[in-house]
Amino acid sequence: MVPLNNQENGEQSLIKPCQVAVRTDIQALEEILLWFEAMAKPYLSPQPLWECKLALSEGFTNTVLYAHRDLPSTIPIIINVNFYQALLEILIWNQGPFFDLKAKLAQLKQHNVNPLDLESDRGLFFMEKLMDELDYIRINNERNCLKMRKWLT
Repeated sequence: MVPLNNQENGEQSLIKPCQVAVRTDIQALEEILLWFEAMAKPYLSPQPLWECKLALSEGFTNTVLYAHRDLPSTIPIIINVNFYQALLEILIWNQGPFFDLKAKLAQLKQHNVNPLDLESDRGLFFMEKLMDELDYIRINNERNCLKMRKWLT
């Protein structure tokens, strides 16, 4: 869905692309995590698998609770997981309003808060710490993509 050129993924070949689409429903989280674990287990050792599952959980939960908050539950959330030679990429697609992730993280860091003291937004810190790259982009002024990458070497 997001075309990647070879420079973006470190000249790596795509080994396994995977995709799932689910309704905007927090109850789908368990299904997504089981799907991800079954697919990722052959490629990830236990620590990165746990880290990616936590980041995926936070990203999906935020999509349901915030990005799709005012949308019908029939609007799908699409998740792409791409395995490269030494890189895992998780893309979570939504149709909600744009969110400036970098500005929000900068604002939170500027206030020098302990993420565990926050009622909300702590998941943003978790995703940033657990993944090597975290970005939120707008495509064609109609869709957003939470892009998370983890180097596996």
